[in-house]
Amino acid sequence: MAHSLAAAASFSPAAARRQVTNVSFQSHRMTSVSIRSRPNSLRLKICCSAKKETVDKVCSIVKEQLALPDGTALSGESKFAELGADSLDTVEIVMGLEEAFNITVDETSAQDIATVQDAADLIEKLVLEKAA
Repeated sequence: MAHSLAAAASFSPAAARRQVTNVSFQSHRMTSVSIRSRPNSLRLKICCSAKKETVDKVCSIVKEQLALPDGTALSGESKFAELGADSLDTVEIVMGLEEAFNITVDETSAQDIATVQDAADLIEKLVLEKAA
């Protein structure tokens, strides 16, 4: 109790500002730690889109592999399943892409391809890795 009385007697506005500054700094520091410790599922995913030429070439290969009529419009958002592709068709599409772009797609990556854009993004990534 004597200690707290001595502390109160020596209280000054400058000491109070130092105390507030320290508390503010500590709370800011704690906030930055909590941001860094977010689970992976909450982190933003940044991806880049493939070039138009790549998407167009993938579209033509998909049309050929699925024997789609010439008037069929495809875009990056076109889903293989909605175009009538089953798992065997998807494997054939991937094989056609490997041959056309001179790349090798591993099985795990091939399973993640659901749209033309997915395929084009993966192709550009693999082409860049191969060139490096």
